[in-house]
Amino acid sequence: MPMLKDPSKKYKRFPPLALKDRQWPDKTIDRPPRWLSTDLRDGNQSLVDPMDGEQKWTYFKMLCELGYKEIEVSFPSASQTDFDFTRRLVETPGAVPDDVWLQVLSPCREEFIRRTVDSLKGAKKALLHIYVATSECFQRIVFNMTEEQNLALAVKCTEYARSITKDDPSQAGTEWAFEFSPETFSDSRPEFVLQICEAVKKAWEPSVENPIIFNLPATVEMSTPNVYADQIEYFCRNISEREKICVSLHPHNDRGCAIAAAELAQMAGADRVEGCLFGNGERTGNVDLVTLALNLYTQGIHPGIDFSDLGRVIDVVEVSNKIPVHPRAPYGGSLVVCAFSGSHQDAIKKGFQLRKTEGATSETKWQLPYLPLDPQDIGRTYEAVIRVNSQSGKGGAAWIILRNLELDLPRGLQVAFSKIVQKKADEVGRELLSAEIQDLFETTYFLKDNPRFTLVDYSITTDRSASPAPPAPGKSVDTKNLKRRFEGVISVDGQEHELKGTGNGPISSLANALQSIGIELDVADYKEHAIGGGRDVKAASYIECTAAGSNQKVWGVGVHEDVVQSSLIALLSAASNFMTSRPNTPLLLRGKHGSRMSQDLDLNGSPKSLKANGNLSIPKPNGVPKSGPDAVSVLEAKANGM
Repeated sequence: MPMLKDPSKKYKRFPPLALKDRQWPDKTIDRPPRWLSTDLRDGNQSLVDPMDGEQKWTYFKMLCELGYKEIEVSFPSASQTDFDFTRRLVETPGAVPDDVWLQVLSPCREEFIRRTVDSLKGAKKALLHIYVATSECFQRIVFNMTEEQNLALAVKCTEYARSITKDDPSQAGTEWAFEFSPETFSDSRPEFVLQICEAVKKAWEPSVENPIIFNLPATVEMSTPNVYADQIEYFCRNISEREKICVSLHPHNDRGCAIAAAELAQMAGADRVEGCLFGNGERTGNVDLVTLALNLYTQGIHPGIDFSDLGRVIDVVEVSNKIPVHPRAPYGGSLVVCAFSGSHQDAIKKGFQLRKTEGATSETKWQLPYLPLDPQDIGRTYEAVIRVNSQSGKGGAAWIILRNLELDLPRGLQVAFSKIVQKKADEVGRELLSAEIQDLFETTYFLKDNPRFTLVDYSITTDRSASPAPPAPGKSVDTKNLKRRFEGVISVDGQEHELKGTGNGPISSLANALQSIGIELDVADYKEHAIGGGRDVKAASYIECTAAGSNQKVWGVGVHEDVVQSSLIALLSAASNFMTSRPNTPLLLRGKHGSRMSQDLDLNGSPKSLKANGNLSIPKPNGVPKSGPDAVSVLEAKANGM
């Protein structure tokens, strides 16, 4: 049957409450509520395969460790498993912390109440919870009762519960508390809810020290959250002896608004919230206690529940419920602190870099793009924050390289490497793991091994082939404006070759030496930074080169304890990438003692002319001179404590 063209013929709009002077919109939540976990009752009965006794035992222990002080453990009259589990809790020494209340649920039937109370006999703190439906829908369709009959039943069962609990001398060793739920509260007539609760309160006779709990459930969520808040405020403002009452919430999620409903209802005056971890429960579930608690936490209010190891909580919940936590579930989902989008990744990366630069600690005010919560506060690692697939941009891969290798890639290299990552992700048809991205970077830029070009030995000296100006009397010869000369041994495809070249500095002199074997690269950009500190400091160098006479760009990366050698390794890395991009380009190679091994030919088969003493001018990196003697760089200054 298709959807109706006019659904108003079948469904009526929920009428709002006429509360003209509502106060809750101007309120804020400034403290946590009393929490009740109903995972072991409401969350359990909604499972395809309910938990057995051992699973409930493990779950109960976890709830206590998290900090829950009120736990609805069972529906003892519903099954022997629930009854036996409750007795086990009561009878096992030390199983229930002294400050934890065991809550049990029963419908308004005396024989069920009797068995429910029996299950808690001998408990230190026992909370008896009974309920009766108060909506016209349930009264007419389910129970065939009038409001007057409903009220009488509620009072009768309350009086009976009192007689076998707090008024029974044999129960003197147990501290009894009482909870009453006008079931289907949100669909009930507000005036009748007040009437029945006043009657129940009178029958129980609560005190300020031990108030009665009136639980006001959205048994089926039927309205927007603001309407539920109006209903709660109306109840709180009109019930008598408010100081003897704890107003409790039990929102369901039929409209997907249980979280908002619970938060607005607390603003409206509620004191307590019932729910389940990750929102398990009948139909679309109960309100999600994890989300509610961590929403408070991110507003600077500790919820009183410790989710520092949220992963362990998820494990217990998934095993016990046999329902996975959705990957997009707030806070707990496996993907909620992950970014795949390039713009998101770049913003997150910049946020973390700024915190590091500013020396942020675990207690520094948190303000980071796209992440309302520090993942480490709930036991998540930063490695899970950024994940890379074919749709990701430059920031994601760069973040992983920064985290894994401490290499802060220049923007141009980020762009170049991201294209390589995207191509690889397309090839494998999935996201790339952090280790795979690291391996891809190390392979692409030859960080572990450069089989084509390896620096075996070298020296950088002043090129004295041009005579310097005569020194002034009593002064040394000033060579700062002279060129530098590279002399070294380079292993090319496993064969060692002696190369020489001159230039403004070490990088340009090596670039000039490489021209003698047919590698003509112009250095377009150079960056460096320190890795680590103290005696173990290393230099990371990044070189962008363009192939002479073309727009082709290649990058090289070098890491070494010596800043000069790091830059030379980076240039050889770029040379290897240049040759990789031109697999058919021959090299002019000389043997170990300088003998010609092959000749580079032009397209016509004639020998190419080689540039001699090429002079490459490279951009000035931070603190590194363009030319002149090998001045102490910023990196070396750090290493020497300057």
